[in-house]
Amino acid sequence: MNFRNVLTAVGVSALCLLPFNTAGAEEEQDSKVQEHHTLNLGLKEKVIPQQLSRFFYDTGLEFTYPDAVRGIYVTGHSAGGSRFESLIDLMNKTDLNSMVIDIKDDWGNITYQDDQSQYKDIGKSYIKDPRAMLERLEEEEIYPIARVVVFKDSVLSKAKPELSYLEGNEVWANGSGDSFVNPFLKEVWDYNVGIAIEAAKMGFQEIQFDYVRFPEGFEKRDTELKYSMGEYAEMDEDNVQKRVHAVTDFVAYAKEQLKPYDVDVSVDIFGYTATLPEAPGIGQNFTKISEHVDVISSMIYPSHWTSYFGIAKPDLEPYNLIAEYAKLENKKLGELENPPVSRPWLQDFTASWLGSGNYKQYGKAEVEAQIKALQDQGINEYLLWNAGNSYTESADFTP
Repeated sequence: MNFRNVLTAVGVSALCLLPFNTAGAEEEQDSKVQEHHTLNLGLKEKVIPQQLSRFFYDTGLEFTYPDAVRGIYVTGHSAGGSRFESLIDLMNKTDLNSMVIDIKDDWGNITYQDDQSQYKDIGKSYIKDPRAMLERLEEEEIYPIARVVVFKDSVLSKAKPELSYLEGNEVWANGSGDSFVNPFLKEVWDYNVGIAIEAAKMGFQEIQFDYVRFPEGFEKRDTELKYSMGEYAEMDEDNVQKRVHAVTDFVAYAKEQLKPYDVDVSVDIFGYTATLPEAPGIGQNFTKISEHVDVISSMIYPSHWTSYFGIAKPDLEPYNLIAEYAKLENKKLGELENPPVSRPWLQDFTASWLGSGNYKQYGKAEVEAQIKALQDQGINEYLLWNAGNSYTESADFTP
């Protein structure tokens, strides 16, 4: 795996961009071609033309934003395998209209192979022809969103331990065996932004960043593990605020770098972060992240809550749990001058691990209850999560 070559290749190229308005553009570009500003991208300095923001990348594909995004999660295996056609069929038979497709998955795998990709040496063959896949979605009028898992990355952390956290001389892993890379480091930012740019150039209309955070419970081990704080080491803040700054700064940076590609940017975020000033260990501040994205997608699966909102067993009360969360989120987003679109993740799976009496079988009624709870609070967009991509086809997705 040639990670060094991949990392040093990351950057924005003005050569592959097309102008919004070509009238007079060539003359203006000629007059300004020597005017540059320099961005420090961690690995080496990249020189970016000042007029770059006036350009966008033309993918040759056309998608129309739906009346409201009603989407499902799709793994790289599903997108590149036989299940893909059955998921398209689900879209055509229902009011679902969007797919969130893994481009970089939960383990850090790049899910596609493309000879033109700067990641071709480390890409998996789950999606053998991403362009053909997107053309199929264009044909079926299905809105494509690229999911990029950012800081949870066992692949990169093991290949380049200096970008991760060390416990002794080994890369630290959580109880599930997953490793993370370090949000303080610009090199890690650029690696992920490069993947996002490539997805945008493929034709995805939105980049959804997931795991934009430090590992859960990091506040309990932040002084025990060995890692670099990069530019944040000298910041006159405590470690909690340093983590908040790093996560928020990454989101703002990614949004800026993706501007020439005319894509929306969304971030997945723990639902409970909306109930706190900030989540101390993981560095997520709901309000600050919301200020830098087009869409905020809180993961509010009833099974993942404790007795918040006075609901003792949330998995048994999907409508009430989602409604109470939506009221809280509406209040927080209402305090922002330019709030993003709210598009929460909902539960289409059964959480049997909660144990007898604490969970229920999720199907048509439970999926509809969650959607209805959002609608009753004025939220019309949502995404459905099922890790195996097996969704409740009988549900009314616009109840």
